[in-house]
Amino acid sequence: MSSASAPALRNAVIRLAGYSQDGIQSIGAFLAQLAGSTAQDVMTYMTIPSTISGGPSIFQVHLGSGEVLHPGDEADTLVAFYQDSYNNHLGSLRDGGICFYDSDTVTELKEERDIIHIGVPFTSAAIEAIGGSAKDRGKNIFVLGMLCAVYKLDRERLTDLISRKFGRKSEDVLRNAMLAFDAGYAYPVHDIRHMPFAPGENAEANRISTDGNTMLALGLIAGGCRFGAGYPITPWTSIMEMLRSELPKYGGSFIQCEDELAAVAMAIGASYAGHLAVTGSSGPGLSLKSEAIGYATMAELPLIVVNIQRGGPSTGMPTSVEQSDLMQAIYGSHGDSPRVVLAPRDVEDCFYTAVEACRIARDYSTPVVILSDQAIATRIEAFPEPDLEKFWIEPRLDLSACPADCKPYPLDRITRHAPPGCPSPEGKYPVVTGLEHDEWGHPSANPVMHEKMTAKRRDKLIEFANSLPAPQFFGDEEGDLLFIGWGSTYGPIKEATTKLREAGHKVGSLQFRRIHPLRPGLDEIFARYQHILVPEMNDRGVHGYGQLATLLRAATCNSKIQSLNKVQGLTFRVKEIHQAALDLIG
Repeated sequence: MSSASAPALRNAVIRLAGYSQDGIQSIGAFLAQLAGSTAQDVMTYMTIPSTISGGPSIFQVHLGSGEVLHPGDEADTLVAFYQDSYNNHLGSLRDGGICFYDSDTVTELKEERDIIHIGVPFTSAAIEAIGGSAKDRGKNIFVLGMLCAVYKLDRERLTDLISRKFGRKSEDVLRNAMLAFDAGYAYPVHDIRHMPFAPGENAEANRISTDGNTMLALGLIAGGCRFGAGYPITPWTSIMEMLRSELPKYGGSFIQCEDELAAVAMAIGASYAGHLAVTGSSGPGLSLKSEAIGYATMAELPLIVVNIQRGGPSTGMPTSVEQSDLMQAIYGSHGDSPRVVLAPRDVEDCFYTAVEACRIARDYSTPVVILSDQAIATRIEAFPEPDLEKFWIEPRLDLSACPADCKPYPLDRITRHAPPGCPSPEGKYPVVTGLEHDEWGHPSANPVMHEKMTAKRRDKLIEFANSLPAPQFFGDEEGDLLFIGWGSTYGPIKEATTKLREAGHKVGSLQFRRIHPLRPGLDEIFARYQHILVPEMNDRGVHGYGQLATLLRAATCNSKIQSLNKVQGLTFRVKEIHQAALDLIG
């Protein structure tokens, strides 16, 4: 196929398969960053071993000229570094796809799906380019150069990205990286090298490409959070590391604690002192924090709790994706302990969800749980840079005088705490406690007061639910089927909705960011559809329904709500959701 006759590609899915120590994540990250700077769209997906010693790993990159909603059901190109990488992932290629394999380590298998096999000596070619002392280092950058040539990517911008990353280390490291890249770019891969991309259609200025954890951390800072405390755990740790380095630049601080209990206790202490604070973890850490989150509910303190979900229970699958912490996030404390639960739908939405969480925590003096997941946390997407001037909150500590009627828990309005240090001309200082209390915060076992305070903590969440805007539909607002999703199911659900509508079905979808409390009026919406399907990455349980589906059935008493569940540690494929919908519609 010559460059003159090759049609321009609108989409390409590239799967890199090797070991985590081979730097395949670096290849994918460079491709994703390039897409963000060239008006293309991108979504990545990776699996990494949970062992320190490393092991088999993949990094998949879906590049597109238009909107990209999922990391790709099948790969157009497979790059295999080892024999087991080749054997295990050849089946991920579409019919007629291209497999580049390291001919130094891989023996080609004969199969009949019209796959184009191209053996390239990644290891020896990189060693030859860099020098014999390089061993097998640099073969990932060699492959990056080869892919740049094959897909006719912007070489100048890509080499600039390489220079910015490796130039920070040393001149020798940068020189070797560029030698490996140039060798890969020049390596002859016969006539297959001419597959140019169509120009990107994302014309917004100031596009960026990054991962969900980065955007969550930036959203917390923009939303006015200035104190954080945490303990390392996959896949939350990168948020902790970013806040630890960035918060001091804005007058804040982040403390790495000795355990999860200390982390949430420190965050609560900062909130008591008048600051909006954050703590975070993954599922196991959220379990450990649950008693203290109940304290924050009882004391009505603003607190952000981030939970990056992973496979469970117990330590489960630390580097795999799941959505099985929803019930824990809503109900995971003893007693009636209401709190707000939000879930971002993609990397870009992580920023806006974090900003909203900060506002809700302040306005309603309540804990807010942000439920992200491993897929969103680690994947890279491209999108317009947020307008910081529009969303930036500069926090101010209010130490104005506490008047005589300064009750921290008034029954007729939302709690507004006076932080320690506020002058009190009347000498009456409010009390903050985890015990049940009266309006002044004094411990009380009065049955009527307990009932009134329970209602107060409940009713402010009802007030919040009543303030929520009408849901935004994608697709038809009545008809055959309604998809309902939350978290990282957004992209595959939207793509499946489009495919079904193109086939003549009347299908719509709703993606919930505000999961608890739910907005009133859902029963009227559900009544407009023949079927309702909730895809989510958790088990269907003993009663046959996933966690969000169970909540929706309880809230609306609607027997049409059905579940599509997946608990493989993998995200949904579009075709899985599409086929389940067809089966339901009949």
